[in-house]
Amino acid sequence: MKKIISTLFFASLIVYSCNKTKTDTPKNSVHFIEKDTAQVQKEPSTSGKQVSDFVSNQYEIQYETEGDLNHDGFPDKALVLRKKDDTLAQRTMIVLLKNPDKTYRLFKSSETVFPDEYNESGYKIHDPEDISIEKGTLNINLYDIGPYGNRFSKFKYMNDNLILTYIETYNMGAGSHSALYYEPMKGKVTLETVNTMEEAMPSETKKVQVKKERFLFENVSPDDVVTNVYNAVE
Repeated sequence: MKKIISTLFFASLIVYSCNKTKTDTPKNSVHFIEKDTAQVQKEPSTSGKQVSDFVSNQYEIQYETEGDLNHDGFPDKALVLRKKDDTLAQRTMIVLLKNPDKTYRLFKSSETVFPDEYNESGYKIHDPEDISIEKGTLNINLYDIGPYGNRFSKFKYMNDNLILTYIETYNMGAGSHSALYYEPMKGKVTLETVNTMEEAMPSETKKVQVKKERFLFENVSPDDVVTNVYNAVE
């Protein structure tokens, strides 16, 4: 009989111990909820009260200019944006038109109109770089005394679009200097070459008529346009 009672006693102790292990939780225990600490990326807007509303937090404003682009009497803006953490990335250029209530609206955006800042070797391609708005025209002026040369582009506001109306390039090479003047909408090309190997530095001018083109700001690459023009006239 004593053996049976002893066995039942030990069995009850085991059951009690198991139940206590499952249910005993400190009264003041703290339950931690894991929070997502990743920063919310600010997305650019299509309308806003200030220029910064159109720039996501991944980008910074590299160049900014102001002028009346669409002839409505209000000062518009053009911005060149570059990524903060990647100087080799393609830059973005945006154009903002000002509304009568002093807010802005996004008019045009392009990832091809402004060239890379550096080449693959880390060499700055154009220096200085300049943008401006004058008399309804957006000007992009790039300078380089090296192999890339100068490149000047003009985009005119026409029928609620920005159209490439003019490109000019100037390059100094070994033995000669060359310039190109191109009016896409008229199909007019003028090429000038100066022979620097001779003391008198004689020059030659060649005028060529090519197909008329209409290039829009948002999808044109001026570098490609210049390359195609040279290929067409050679």
